[in-house]
Amino acid sequence: MLSSRDRFLAACRCETLERPPIWIMRQAGRYLPEYRELKERHDFLTMVRTPELAAEVSLQPLRRFALDAAIVFSDILVVPEALGQGYSFREGGGIAMDFVLNRAAQIAALAVDAVPERLDYVAQALRLVRAALGEKTALLGFAGSPWTLATYMVEGGSVGEGVNIRALAAEEPELFKALMGKLSESLVTYLNMQIAAGADAVQIFDSWGGLCTEQNYDALSLRWIRRVIAGLPKNFPVIVYAKGMNHCAREIAETGARVVSLDWTCRLSAVKAVVGKDVALQGNLDPAVLTTTPENVRGKARQVLQDMRKTPGHIFNLGHGITPDAKLENVETLVQTVTGWRNDVV
Repeated sequence: MLSSRDRFLAACRCETLERPPIWIMRQAGRYLPEYRELKERHDFLTMVRTPELAAEVSLQPLRRFALDAAIVFSDILVVPEALGQGYSFREGGGIAMDFVLNRAAQIAALAVDAVPERLDYVAQALRLVRAALGEKTALLGFAGSPWTLATYMVEGGSVGEGVNIRALAAEEPELFKALMGKLSESLVTYLNMQIAAGADAVQIFDSWGGLCTEQNYDALSLRWIRRVIAGLPKNFPVIVYAKGMNHCAREIAETGARVVSLDWTCRLSAVKAVVGKDVALQGNLDPAVLTTTPENVRGKARQVLQDMRKTPGHIFNLGHGITPDAKLENVETLVQTVTGWRNDVV
């Protein structure tokens, strides 16, 4: 019998399995009472920056649910912070960067060489989680895409319509390229650090890819993701998630991603026909389903599973991150439904 780790890696290679592996985007968080208890004593940024706390949060979902992979607890904005642009959370909600990045001198000052030292706490957390998991459960690292990180940095925080980043790309293309080049270089270093610390796969979140058009998506985002993946070990499992860009799944796969992660607005089997047999898919249950009833969760999950029955290369996941109002009994039902599924039963 395959271990959870072997099952996950086999799915990334598009091998035929008796059932798909399962993990959940943002699987740690406020829907867990143990996370809420910990957060009463430590703020979010302290937990991210403290390896022992980050490891504890990473492991909490695995203690409750039979998931096939853990993902390290962190935040995509640790990279801008390491480069010299810190971030915080506004009292009324949303993200605030320490300043708006909009001048050539600011971009020139971004400290790419400081990334290994300043983000060593993430590598330490990964090593702690790896030691706790052993070799039976897969471990994932992650980062934001260059475009998504640049969007937060140039907008100065929460994104909205992304007016500033789109203007920078259109009106100052050389400055935009300089920023994207620095971010790509930083991400190559950062993701290789995560791999060296024990990550079995990494996910790149292109959370703001949906600000791009189909015509400019490659120039603004995908070319830079392609550069990052090219800087990682050959054939290493890389998952790329771009919310709202399912229609560009083939182009996303052409970045070198082994797995394309999809939001809940598409049918996986239709996308599989587009990307081909050698690219795995991840997804794509609507996260809102986890706020309903166990019966509904079971039915909706089975629809996704049935759609991909006997199709090699499927990792079951939500189509976006789990929400704070997800019900524990629904998460348990989801995991039980997937782990009890058999692809060879009609």
